[in-house]
Amino acid sequence: MPTTTFLRVHGKTSRTPNRPFEKERMDAEMKLVGEYGLKNKREIWRVQLALAKIRKASRVLLTLDDKDARRIFEGASIIRRLTRMGVLPEDRATLDYVLALKAADFLERRLQTQVFKLGLAKSIHHARVLIKQRHIRVGKQVVDVPQFMVRCDSQKHIDFSLSSPFGGGRPGRVKRK
Repeated sequence: MPTTTFLRVHGKTSRTPNRPFEKERMDAEMKLVGEYGLKNKREIWRVQLALAKIRKASRVLLTLDDKDARRIFEGASIIRRLTRMGVLPEDRATLDYVLALKAADFLERRLQTQVFKLGLAKSIHHARVLIKQRHIRVGKQVVDVPQFMVRCDSQKHIDFSLSSPFGGGRPGRVKRK
């Protein structure tokens, strides 16, 4: 039987800027790339698109009446998802604060940033290398994706993997000699 994978339609994950050579935006993006150790600007644009979709949904909900069932249900869903992810603090759990979110709030929750902040890596770039080389696990699962979004409840379970030389596994090639 033939496969139908070519029939699937996937949406865009990032959106390029309208003005590609705007100096202020380029400087702000380079600052974020350096601060969070990103590979390229598409990683910023991906976060900005996700943030834009969330902000648009909350803007639409804010236009509805306070007692509207759709606003109550979908608003609570957006707020619950953002607080569980750790992007929105518990004391700011309203739709108004969702509009004030920045891309840096999402970049703070990436696994790469969390590994560096926990002190498992010497630098933000070292954190990316450790993740890509499968030295980091979240809970029992080894994660090798630096842009993995860490939830609040799984943040305390970030550690070196059991098979890693850093986590008590088999020593590396140089140490074995």
